[in-house]
Formats: sequence, C-alpha cells, structure tokens
Amino acid sequence: MSGIFKAYDIRGIYNDTLTDALARDIGRAFATFTEARTVVIGRDMRPHSEPLFEALAAGLTRQGANVIDVGLCSTPMCYFACGSLEAEASIMITASHNPGEWNGFKLTRDRAIPISGDTGIRDIERICNDKNFAPEPAEAGRVTRRAIGDAYAEHVRAHAAVRRPLKVAADMANAMGTVEAEALKGLIEIDPLFDTLDGSFPNHEANPLKTETLDTLRAKVRAGGYDFGIAFDGDADRVGFVDEQGDVVPMDLVGALIAKDMLRREKGVILYDLRCSRAVREVIEENGGTPMKSRVGHAFIKQQMRDHNGLYCGEFSGHFYFRDNYYTESSALAALSVANIVSAAGRPLSELIKPIRRYAQSGEINSRVRDPESVMKRIQETYRDGEPSFLDGITVDYEDWWFNVRASNTEPLIRLNVEARTREQMETQRDALLELIRA
Repeated sequence: MSGIFKAYDIRGIYNDTLTDALARDIGRAFATFTEARTVVIGRDMRPHSEPLFEALAAGLTRQGANVIDVGLCSTPMCYFACGSLEAEASIMITASHNPGEWNGFKLTRDRAIPISGDTGIRDIERICNDKNFAPEPAEAGRVTRRAIGDAYAEHVRAHAAVRRPLKVAADMANAMGTVEAEALKGLIEIDPLFDTLDGSFPNHEANPLKTETLDTLRAKVRAGGYDFGIAFDGDADRVGFVDEQGDVVPMDLVGALIAKDMLRREKGVILYDLRCSRAVREVIEENGGTPMKSRVGHAFIKQQMRDHNGLYCGEFSGHFYFRDNYYTESSALAALSVANIVSAAGRPLSELIKPIRRYAQSGEINSRVRDPESVMKRIQETYRDGEPSFLDGITVDYEDWWFNVRASNTEPLIRLNVEARTREQMETQRDALLELIRA
C-alpha cells in the first residue's frame, strides 16, 4: 500500500495499487486526520474518477464529514472552490499527466493549504494501514452538489486587461484544460486542439514540460494567424507556451515576463524555484521586486508564499502560483496574464521574451543511477571550488555558469539543470557533469 502515498499526493494504478476499497479507507483516514467537517471534492475526466469519488465520499461521510461535490473540474478550480466556499479541506481526484490507468488524490486543508508527505500524507497512510479511524458519529455526513465553473470564470476575468483581439491555439490534451479554458472565453479567441475529454490520452501525454508533446501545437501556430499557443497538462495545474512563430518559450522565462508585468502594479516578493534562469531574479530586481528563491515542489512554494506574502511564483515546470488564487496555481490566470501583456505591448511574444533569453539552458536532464547518494557526494567534492548551496539538492554557482543536481524522491534518478552565458559553455559543463553522474 505504501507505494501510492507520495511526497505531494496519493497516486497509483486503478484497481491495482489504488482500489475503491482503499479510496473508502483514505476518505475515513482523511476525515480522522483533518477533523474537517466540510470537504470539497473535484475530479478529472478519467473513467475511474467517478467510482473513486463515490468510494471517497462514502468514507468521508461515514466519519461525519459533509462533502461538497464540485464535479468535473481542473485542479486550480478545486483549489479555488476550497478557498472561496470556505471549506475546511479539499481533495482533487486526478493523476495529472500520468497515463490513463493511473489515478490519485491531491489533498489540502482549509484555504487550499496543501497536505504533503511531511504534513499529513504519511499520517493518513498510517491510519489506513492500522485501520485506526475515529469513532463513527451518530449521524453520517451528506453530499451536496455545487457548480464552481461560473464563479471561477468570474474570478479569472476580474484580472483581464486585453486591449485588442487575440487568437490563441490551445492544446487541451483531451484533459482538464478544456474545462480550465472556459474561464478565458470572451476574453481571447481560442482555437482548440484535442478538446474532447478522454482519459486514455489518445493523442499524446498531457505533459507540456516534455517539449515533444508540443509538436502538433507548434505546427498549428506556425501555420499562421495566432498570437501564441498554450498547452495544458492532465489536470490543468500546469501550462506551457509557444510564441507566435511556434517556438517553445521556457516556462521560467514566461514566469519572468508575468512577474515584470505584475510589478508594474504592485511591488513585493516574487518567488522562483532554484532551477529557474538567473534572468528571472534579474528581471524581478530590475522591476523593483524582491526576488526569493524556493525549493522545488508546490507544498514548499505555497508555504513560502504565505510566509512572505508573495505576490506570485513561476515554477520551472509550468506551475504558476498567484496570491490572488489562494497562493495556488491557476493556468487560466497565467494564460490571461500573457494575453494582457501581448495585447498591451503591441509586439509579438517572441520580441517580449527576447530580452529575457540571456543565458543558455540545458533544461532538466534525468539520469538513472544505482546509488544517488554517492553520486551527490562525488559532485560536491568535484565542484568544491564553486559557491555551493543546499536548499534542494546541490546548487553550485560560478561567475558565468551554475548547475543544480537533485535526487528524485521516488526513483533512483538524478536531475540536472545547467545554465551558462554561452551555449558552448553550457554544453561543455553539462557533458562533464553527465559523465560524472553516469560514471
């Protein structure tokens, strides 16, 4: 059982490692652990999300919790529902970009504060394993249905400042981007790709961080007539961008562009994760903001944003977090922010990004290794002449280049990111590090 309880969520293969019976126990354990009396539940388009909802709701209500069923929705919509309805907790049923046979649960407390491995998932696992549920109350909870789409759309549209008509190609990946993008209707013209909900993901993996999944979107944009393109992941809590020429825009540079625009209206703390380009920090400083580096992972970022009243955070992997969305992701707000910027500038996205493309980036490179701990020690010893930090893995800074290596939480993988002033220098350092990692 323990294999499905992850660092940030619960995730497994339906009817194998994640069954309806286990979902029922997870519902009971969640209610026992949080003591929540009202729990929002949303779900994605996978065919088994419905039976998992029924089982999860049965477990929650058995423990006396009332369930607010917000139905088919994106993960950002579920977070918004938790905050706006003032619920004491929420659960989103999704396995994000995982293949169709997978499913799982993303858990939060009140105000959409995430529950991670360190802040509750391990406790919930123990309660499930031991069947140590709280005594059942005399009266079971109830399930009520609440549509959230219109309220979420109104929330997103309050941030609209689109000054001219824009046409955007959008790859929905047969997933929840179709629902998330409803908030943008009437603000920009959306020409969709793969907008039929299908939990088998018949066209491609719903993961815009893998740039090969953007090939069809890039071809569509290159055919002409679009201001930019967007691509959602499976539960639409991440979004990737291509410019008007169909070229992929690194997600951290989109984050810097949004930060620059946000700082025109309000100065404050902007977070960025430690894999992001040095250009992100530079842009924040140049525009009067206070840059703050964060660990990788939504639970860490959201807590740090709350602790420092962060306005916003753009993560390397395409999560865009907004203080105005309960410190959680909103892909619709990210896409709208870019639309606002492009329409106001009167210049194409490629030109707006060009001044931020200051360095050569490797992107994240994964290497499977036998002993991640020994690899990390070897790297630390080899690069001891640089300036190291250990916020998340090992980051070593030099004057004209830097790198970060992190060990995966769940697999024997080492993740590498390298950035340098020139592509030649980046490739030289990247190759030396990969040789060391894979030795």
